[in-house]
Amino acid sequence: MNLISVENISKSYTEKQILNQINLGISESDKLGLIGINGTGKSTLIKIIAGVEEVDEGRIIKGNAVKIEYLSQNPDFDPEAVVLEQIFKGNSTVMKIIQAYERALKDPASSDEKILKLSHDMDIANAWGIESEAKSILSKLGITDHHAKVGTLSGGQRKRIALAAALIHPSDVLILDEPTNHLDNEAIDWLERYLNNRKGALIMITHDRYFLDRVVNQIIELDQGSLYAYKGNYSSFLEKKAERMESEAASGKKRQSLFKKELAWIRKGAKARTTKQKARIDRFEVLSESNVDNNKEKMDISVASSRLGRKIVEIENISKAFGDNQIICDFTYLVLRDDRVGIIGPNGSGKSTLINIISGKLLPDTGTVQVGETVRMGVFSQETYHMDDRMRVMEYIKEGAEYVTTATGDKISASQMLERFLFPDDLQWTPIGKLSGGEKRRLHLLRILIEAPNVLILDEPTNDIDIETLTILEEYLEEFPGAVIAISHDRYFLDKMAEKIFVFEGKGKIVQYTGNYTQLRESHDKKQNEDQVKQNESKDQAVKEKRENRKEKDKPLKFSFKEQKEYEEIDGIVAEIENKIQETEVEISNVSANYVALQELMAKKEQLEKQLEEKMERWVYLNELAEKLAEQSSI
Repeated sequence: MNLISVENISKSYTEKQILNQINLGISESDKLGLIGINGTGKSTLIKIIAGVEEVDEGRIIKGNAVKIEYLSQNPDFDPEAVVLEQIFKGNSTVMKIIQAYERALKDPASSDEKILKLSHDMDIANAWGIESEAKSILSKLGITDHHAKVGTLSGGQRKRIALAAALIHPSDVLILDEPTNHLDNEAIDWLERYLNNRKGALIMITHDRYFLDRVVNQIIELDQGSLYAYKGNYSSFLEKKAERMESEAASGKKRQSLFKKELAWIRKGAKARTTKQKARIDRFEVLSESNVDNNKEKMDISVASSRLGRKIVEIENISKAFGDNQIICDFTYLVLRDDRVGIIGPNGSGKSTLINIISGKLLPDTGTVQVGETVRMGVFSQETYHMDDRMRVMEYIKEGAEYVTTATGDKISASQMLERFLFPDDLQWTPIGKLSGGEKRRLHLLRILIEAPNVLILDEPTNDIDIETLTILEEYLEEFPGAVIAISHDRYFLDKMAEKIFVFEGKGKIVQYTGNYTQLRESHDKKQNEDQVKQNESKDQAVKEKRENRKEKDKPLKFSFKEQKEYEEIDGIVAEIENKIQETEVEISNVSANYVALQELMAKKEQLEKQLEEKMERWVYLNELAEKLAEQSSI
């Protein structure tokens, strides 16, 4: 069933055309991954589909009953709202009921009758499941304080709250712009499973190639205003795009050959006096318009680096704490010339703190960091707030270098370097503030590299960077003749780049592993399985020993004084607990509309059932012992 139809839409900003006659159909089984170079209009396209932006031409056809939920790359927040209030924002009936219920619970002046009525409304709207799911999703995304004010949280935490809100609002079409940004690896694994199990259409922009491989069933690529669709996941897309480019190259050569012949004929000055001659001129014009540019500029970042001496960076016994929160505890490491280190761990565990100490932006509480004299450190930060939005692109780059020496020894100008980094002439004198988030990060990356560093420190280099730029960056790092230390949640990037992994395990502990991310996970999973087997074997042995002890016949069997008393009272105790459980069940059926009382009674019943289970185990043991004593006395 087709939920949304995109028909011949076009969109321009000033003189730049972003979308040109785009067509797309979205059905309920589609899981679409939207990719393309930053600045090509990916976010614009999904904003149009979500109804946030208008088109210049064309139309979006959507059924009245089709519900769309949209996660923006930069969501809006009410700084005074608490987390749950932000999650349940929305105009749907069920969201309004949940909002009213949450407000009533917080308000000391709310009467029992009001809460009872709202509980009844929650029952009718089937809202309890949504509230429970929201709290579960928040926990999975690392948000545990559900009553914290949104304004007090970090940008990453706010983005995760917005993601949770998008996931719990019922929708037919879920649209996500960079959902994996600010998520750690465990949260990304969970989100993969969630989206795979979710029913309904999905459209998302993401640079996470493993995520695309495991979640989507169609890739749509936005390239120079046009849209290309590929059935299958990211791996399938790579194969099919290679085939398309080969086909275009072959047909392009044929067109170029024919174009040259037609051009030669036109230049001979043939007059369009006959129908045949007029047809040839028309044909020439068509060929001119359809001629394929097979020499499309590819990004090249073959920038030279400076000489690196023997001493790189020596980190010795460093520790760092913020108040009572121990971030790093007694960490030592010697950075080697060709190191490729990936850093992973939960958000807020201290990863950025470590690289800030290494780069000299932050001092450790104890320990030392010594940097070699020949080290030229290039630090790529997670944020771009340090960039002056009023400065023009060219001015920002020229601050770093007027000319750049490439790895091959050639000298090129800042303008040529910008072109290689996919900043054409019309963008080079644009104020930085007018660039997209991804374009700003690409520009920031270029600025770092043109200064010829020999040690690279990268803090989340994959956030908001398009896949083509990532691929080129990965190729550059393979040839980079210096050390690279990178924080990243991008598993694909870590697998390609890293040869060592530092894992922040909490309470200041940093564990070093040799290998890339997948090798680390495989090693971790193997150890978990081995530990589980050992735990099961230990339990089996304990049970076996217990049974053997009970079967022991060498010692004379007898009740202790305490056991004798317990044996005489156990039947009455069991019966009393069973009666209490029955009474509690009656109370539960009588207060089904009172959510607060219901929760208390359910907890009471659970506790009673646990007591009953324990007493029944004792009842079995004591009665078995009594039977054996009876047999023993009859012999």
